[in-house]
Amino acid sequence: MTSANASGSLSARFYQLGPVRRVDRWLQAMPHPDLVIEIAPDHVAAARWNARSLDAASFEALSTGSIMASPLEANVTQPDAVRSALRAVMNRVPIRGTPFALLIPDPVVRVFILPFENLPRGADEALPLLRWRLKKSVPFDMDETVVSWMRQSGREGNLEVVTAVARQRIIREYEEIVESVAGPASIVLSSTLATLPLIEDHGATLLVRMCGKIMTTVIVHGPTLCVYRATEMPSEAGILDPQSMLDEIFPAIAYFQDSWGSMVNRVRIAGFGSRSDVFAEALSRELNVSVGLLADSDSARQLDSSARSLFHQELDAMVGWMMNGGS
Repeated sequence: MTSANASGSLSARFYQLGPVRRVDRWLQAMPHPDLVIEIAPDHVAAARWNARSLDAASFEALSTGSIMASPLEANVTQPDAVRSALRAVMNRVPIRGTPFALLIPDPVVRVFILPFENLPRGADEALPLLRWRLKKSVPFDMDETVVSWMRQSGREGNLEVVTAVARQRIIREYEEIVESVAGPASIVLSSTLATLPLIEDHGATLLVRMCGKIMTTVIVHGPTLCVYRATEMPSEAGILDPQSMLDEIFPAIAYFQDSWGSMVNRVRIAGFGSRSDVFAEALSRELNVSVGLLADSDSARQLDSSARSLFHQELDAMVGWMMNGGS
């Protein structure tokens, strides 16, 4: 995925976003370190892979308010707590001087699917066009952002550009807190974008994923990313009203049906913990399609028990990174 940043202070390797493993080989140009670290609103975790088997993993919960995921405001509000959790995780999964990927919360990264008649291949020409298209769609100055993009074909074979945008100084918060413990990250990726390779690559799949209070809704049709939106919900999954979840996904489904003229074929959910059955039943009743855990997708079922064990800790993004080619 092509990327560019707002100033020379950040290197291009820092923000290589590649949403889906199978979409036109989006991730083939990315480095894929075996080690991955995740900073989420409620936890810090790390995993090292070896030939798609889990070599080592560690998880540390964060107290509420340690990370306040936002595209606008400061995110790392309790740096000492986050740094302490990172040290504990790194003691159990040592860096050993190797490169690693860093996964960050979804709200930090805004994802847009933009139609284009034509987009120049060169980053120096494409970036100004993308910034111009997005300047009215993001709540911050586009000159302060890092931008990553990738071409895909729409329903009629038309050009679409999947564009990921984040505020530069917020990304640096995550990089700096990790650098203080583990050194510089090789890749920075939002957690749901890392998760998507676990989705089936045939038909249309709706993914509904919770992480803390953030619900991310994604629809992938075969090799095409059709819908992507991250929303802060009224509460975490443990007490969330299923109707609130349905109200959030209905506009995404309606948009997909209008754009593609078809229904979703299946639903995958993640991050709902002990209440997964409650949300699966609500989705199945309303959409009349098969609903299952992301951990039970075709790709996930092929993993060994060590890798599958991470699903029980809601660490699906780390498994998805491995499916991207991280080992």
